[in-house]
Amino acid sequence: MPEVPSRPLKRINTSPVIVVSGPPGSGKSTYAKRLASELGLEYYTTGQIFRELAKKLGVSLSRLNEMAEEDPRIDLEIDKETMRIASKGGVVIDSHLAAWLLHDKADVLIYVKAPLNVRAERIAKRDSIPLKQAYTEIVERENSHRRRFLKYYGLDIRDLTIFHVIVDTSIYDVESTYKIIREAVKLKLKLIQ
Repeated sequence: MPEVPSRPLKRINTSPVIVVSGPPGSGKSTYAKRLASELGLEYYTTGQIFRELAKKLGVSLSRLNEMAEEDPRIDLEIDKETMRIASKGGVVIDSHLAAWLLHDKADVLIYVKAPLNVRAERIAKRDSIPLKQAYTEIVERENSHRRRFLKYYGLDIRDLTIFHVIVDTSIYDVESTYKIIREAVKLKLKLIQ
């Protein structure tokens, strides 16, 4: 079994750590960026690091996910860097999987979701790809994420009990969804101060 990044996470300061997780196309980046900006916190995204690595290697995201299933170093390096960033505090982390790694260290854990067909439409539009391709890529990525986290960490990412807030982004418009998330974050941060 590969070496898992150390679990202890010492916070250097008292600034909050907020994690926004969810499946592809759920709106993680939209809400995480906006929270970071409004709260004056750093924004960190594991998705961008993964995309940059795929581009550097000249492979698709689906292919890089397949490679990560065979080579745990890909995920472990990203996870290690995510934990390092979180240990400093003062950050909103946008990640499919970081919430499960940081569930006992983050101040606020947010899960955004939407039905598969809605997420596929969003990704097809965002990436200018056919809807069928977006759908296939989402399913492949989600299955790969689930297998890898179960294999590497023994965690089932279908278990959402760790989250403080779960919002279906298909029900409300972007502004209303953000208001729900912002208010929940403000309330949670007041409770821990």
